[in-house]
Amino acid sequence: MVALEVVAPEDIPVGFDAIGGLEDIIEELKESIIYPLTMPHLYSHGGPLLSAPSGVLLYGPPGCGKTMLAKAVAHESGASFINLHISTLTEKWYGDSNKLVRAVFSLAQKLQPAIIFIDEIDAVLGTRRSGEHEASGMVKAEFMTLWDGLTSTSASGQPARIVVLGATNRINDIDEAILRRMPKKFAVPLPDKEQRRRILQLVLGDTKTDPQGFDMEYVAKVTAGMSGSDIKEACRDAAMIPMREYIREHRASGAAMTSVDPSRVRGLRTEDFFGRKGGNHVLSQDIRKSQSAAKPRPKSSSSGYETVEEEQLAEVVD
Repeated sequence: MVALEVVAPEDIPVGFDAIGGLEDIIEELKESIIYPLTMPHLYSHGGPLLSAPSGVLLYGPPGCGKTMLAKAVAHESGASFINLHISTLTEKWYGDSNKLVRAVFSLAQKLQPAIIFIDEIDAVLGTRRSGEHEASGMVKAEFMTLWDGLTSTSASGQPARIVVLGATNRINDIDEAILRRMPKKFAVPLPDKEQRRRILQLVLGDTKTDPQGFDMEYVAKVTAGMSGSDIKEACRDAAMIPMREYIREHRASGAAMTSVDPSRVRGLRTEDFFGRKGGNHVLSQDIRKSQSAAKPRPKSSSSGYETVEEEQLAEVVD
């Protein structure tokens, strides 16, 4: 069952070049994870202090690229990617979940260099509470015990080349003992204007645009407060408008749909981002949704990182 969660690095279609606007974080991930995993002979001369950290946490608002970063790290490092889901560790019989946790780390030892990725880690390794079921607490204790074992050196004298990589948008819901085991923490915030422009370049790279009617700088400005995922969906909705117009015109002319010519579909324009989507403007609807999601939450459920900068909100054109 655990083996089904393993993804070979060559099968991961995401590299750092497919991620827009997170250059600083990418560079730190290279220095702290990828280089120690790919060049252990170099980093071993500095002792255990230069080895890759046993745990890394990516946290930030939803849709800002945390999962893409994790996949890109595995792809670029050539490490086996164990995508651990909560359902993988959930078993009917008492004690079976502990065995699955041991199987995960045993498999990672055999496949190293390996990355154990846990998306929404707060749901799997959340804060332990008095009313929590005993089995859940035992699974967390087992996970932490085996995790601590990664820091010990092997018979060859080299530390294990295994990294537990977690992603969350609710960092305050993660158990403190888990956070201690993740010394490297990277905040992945909402993109600023330059990052949004880079995201637009990547998303629209293969899309036909109108040279005279498309202003990327303006679109990057009015998408303030939106996550990378929101921007991609806004681009998808906007790109459908020229296609929809062409199909309607083609049908109105009475021509057969089998005779459509893709080259006659006009290029994407700035105005398409303000077209209608279910009775609402494409961007205004997405911006309101993003602003709502970006509002600070109570301290009990978040760290406050989701606050949108005032200058970003001032850029929004409703």
